[in-house]
Amino acid sequence: MTSFTLSRRLLTLSAGAVAAGLTLAPTFASAADDFPSKPIEIVIHSSYGGGTDVTARMVSLRARKELDTDIAIVSKRGGSGSSAQEYVMSKPADGYTLLALTQTHLYTIAQGKSKMGINDMVGVVRAMDDPTFITVGKNSKYKTIDELVAASKTTPLNWGVAQIGGTEHIALARFAKAAGIKFKAVPFGSGGEMIQALLSGDIEATLPNVSEAVTQIEDGSVNALVVLSAKRLAGYPDVPTSVEKGWDVKASTTRGYAVRAGTPQAIIDKLSEKLVKAMKHEMFATYLKGSGLTPEDSVAGTVEWDKQLKAEYVESEAALKELGIIK
Repeated sequence: MTSFTLSRRLLTLSAGAVAAGLTLAPTFASAADDFPSKPIEIVIHSSYGGGTDVTARMVSLRARKELDTDIAIVSKRGGSGSSAQEYVMSKPADGYTLLALTQTHLYTIAQGKSKMGINDMVGVVRAMDDPTFITVGKNSKYKTIDELVAASKTTPLNWGVAQIGGTEHIALARFAKAAGIKFKAVPFGSGGEMIQALLSGDIEATLPNVSEAVTQIEDGSVNALVVLSAKRLAGYPDVPTSVEKGWDVKASTTRGYAVRAGTPQAIIDKLSEKLVKAMKHEMFATYLKGSGLTPEDSVAGTVEWDKQLKAEYVESEAALKELGIIK
């Protein structure tokens, strides 16, 4: 009798648990269905008017319509991105606060300068993937990447970079390791100064992005010898890739968006879907094309973008250690 009574009670409890589960399931679904129900913030680490801000504003123009809510761009400057990261970490993991990501954030995290770790974020969408060229001046004696590499095997040539420990410097270190060359990194305060040094012969090569080099390549003042990519660029079909030359090095300047880890997956997926749609609209596509880029090569959803930024973090951390920037 006791056994029967216990079994019946267990059956009753199990049925209640199932009913509760069925009751809860729509709650999670409706959270994504109702999202967003208030304005969204995109947090940038730089000044208003800079590249990160402009890109975020171009994204938000169409994203407001797709998400049917207002989007505010919020600047939290300081600490090479750590102030923006800590602001995002102070907010709930609910999808209403997006961090505008550049490589600067990865370098800051890798150097332990932030309370945010790489696994504290989830990539939602990539807005821009701006591949890196290796370029020389129009009067350079190096006409191919093979000639430049051969000359660099024994003698360290001067390469221009924006800053020590920055994106170009890390790309150069990774390329040098793969190609087995020596180099001397020469930092410049501005891109204009770097181009002048390249044309005058004070430096032998630079590593600009497509968007930075498009004008100089088109007017013939610089020559692109290789693009650090897996596939050739539609706009530059004659420029070989690093991968096809046998160097497994890919480098680009990326801009994308992330939310805090712990944000419901349904909300991440909805954000990704709507933002990708906004970025493939003619409005944002025109913005990309003005920089020599296309939505097809630049825009990516959460699966591809999150995987890319986590892999790039590992590569960047290793390069910073090899350069002695991380002890």
